[in-house]
Amino acid sequence: MTTFDRTTEDTGNVVSLDHVNLCIGDQQAATLFYIVGIGFTRDPYMMVGLENMWLNAGRQQLHVPTRPDAPQVLRGRIGLVVPDLDELQQRLAVVAPHLADTQFSFKEHGDHLDVTCPWGNMFLCHSSVDSFNASFGLPYVEFAVPAGTAAGIARFYEEIVGAVSEVKTVRRNDAAVVRMGVDQSLIFREDPEESRPYDGHHLAIYIGDFSGPHGRLNERGLVSEESNEHQYRFKDIVDVDSGVVLYELEHEVRSLRHPMYGRALVNRDPSVKLQNYKRGSEFLNVG
Repeated sequence: MTTFDRTTEDTGNVVSLDHVNLCIGDQQAATLFYIVGIGFTRDPYMMVGLENMWLNAGRQQLHVPTRPDAPQVLRGRIGLVVPDLDELQQRLAVVAPHLADTQFSFKEHGDHLDVTCPWGNMFLCHSSVDSFNASFGLPYVEFAVPAGTAAGIARFYEEIVGAVSEVKTVRRNDAAVVRMGVDQSLIFREDPEESRPYDGHHLAIYIGDFSGPHGRLNERGLVSEESNEHQYRFKDIVDVDSGVVLYELEHEVRSLRHPMYGRALVNRDPSVKLQNYKRGSEFLNVG
């Protein structure tokens, strides 16, 4: 009889990574970069004013509140799957002159594009055919963490959050790889050269066992916000034994009863233009 390693199918307590939240300097530059350049779709229903912008990327989002005096920069990089790298490069070339006075840049590296937003956030853009289970979305977020912390971070997510985690080698350094449901992950890669302080950016996750992690966090005094009945937050990732803070990253933790869970997101096909439009072609199949 054929046998299988059934643990390879385990997804753990985290169901999905929902969004990453990064404050931006202004919405005009954000529109040029994220919508015209990258090809995201602005959420037509939520946060449609000037104080915030929710950007649809497949089944995930970026939230980019406007904060001119304090834009945020993630210490690491965001993985992004796009339908077509060549078309992405062409769109970025179009917006480049309008973002010349910002930190915006992009560079081709064969199988991916390195892209930097106007405020310094780094994106690693992959083709949808590169072993990803979606044509558009956020398959991973990678964080640069202090040397010697990867094992402790992996243990924190396993024992406190209930996630499936492991320590692997990522670009020659140890990294905690934490599963975010079926096809997403958080990667905490050790990088002794990273010294920037935490500036308050956050991410949101959905979890199945909502009360268990809350109880374990609360016992350690780690719950930073009791948002409502569907959501709480924590910021410190700690050594499970000593309580020493290993890394700061605010998590917006949501239950599966959260009103936003499973909300259908509108995604346009950024390759569709006036010149090539056909009725019904404006919608992107995100896989």
